[in-house]
Amino acid sequence: MSAGLATRPADGTGTPRPRTPAARRKMLGLERDAWFLLLPALIPVLVLSVGPLLYGLGLAFTDAQSGVTRSTSFTGLRNLADLRLDSLFWQSFKIGIIWAVCVTALQFLLSLGLASLLNQNLRFRWLTRTLALVPWAMPEVVVGIMWRLVYNPDSGILNSTLRSLHLTSGNIDWLSSLTLALPAVIVVGVWAKMPQTTVVLLAGLQNVPAELHEAAALDGAGLWRRFTAVTWPAMKPVVLSITALDFIWNFNSFGLVYVLTNGGPGGKTRLPTLFAYQEAFQYGQFGYAAAMGLVMIAVIAILLTVFLRNRLKEADQ
Repeated sequence: MSAGLATRPADGTGTPRPRTPAARRKMLGLERDAWFLLLPALIPVLVLSVGPLLYGLGLAFTDAQSGVTRSTSFTGLRNLADLRLDSLFWQSFKIGIIWAVCVTALQFLLSLGLASLLNQNLRFRWLTRTLALVPWAMPEVVVGIMWRLVYNPDSGILNSTLRSLHLTSGNIDWLSSLTLALPAVIVVGVWAKMPQTTVVLLAGLQNVPAELHEAAALDGAGLWRRFTAVTWPAMKPVVLSITALDFIWNFNSFGLVYVLTNGGPGGKTRLPTLFAYQEAFQYGQFGYAAAMGLVMIAVIAILLTVFLRNRLKEADQ
């Protein structure tokens, strides 16, 4: 009986049904057709992303410089050896780590609070959610120009407000101060990048079953206890994902800091991406700048590997 059922045709044509999904896809020709369906999406990615990436990696092992009459030759690991001794690059790398950690941590904490507020049944909640997305809809150049006006030492609204509250008597040049420039830029980064994190965390909060909160409340759990015992465990995968992505995006930031300070004063806000840009397009050292990009790609790859390994361990548990 079992043998007859195992060999019974599925469609009445006398052909046995394939036993595995791979065999069924091969029989239907889905594997071949899938590549044709993916080509419209793969070609732009290959041409605009993968191709320039590979070209840039190749430049890292050459002495490429600006100028059409300059010849380019292979130099091996010389750029990386020079980069190892470049204190200015490693200083910018340190600033990039400080920037990425501070912006990621602050935007997560503030976004979690804002997402929790927007998740409540408040009046005009739809309007509040819309306004919370405004910074996300603004280009980085516009955000940078707007905040330059806010930080203006003579006519900026920040100094005017501080003077009216008698918190300061003079004009503070926020973006030209060696001690205040980086914190001022971090504030702008947090403000500009909060919306995307807020949207993700709000979606995660809305997926937490309300029945779990009600059951915990009936058991006498307070607000903080319900958050730590119910909300946080359910939100943990979302939190890990958005935090890792935010760190990578923040580490690769360029436009916002470029408009605000261009790396000044004295290199105190010069992120590694901005340093590589200056080496390439101000000093014409394309090969050396490409080596900087290679180091940054390696750092991001290591971070992604650690992140994916932790996620896979959690999925296996």
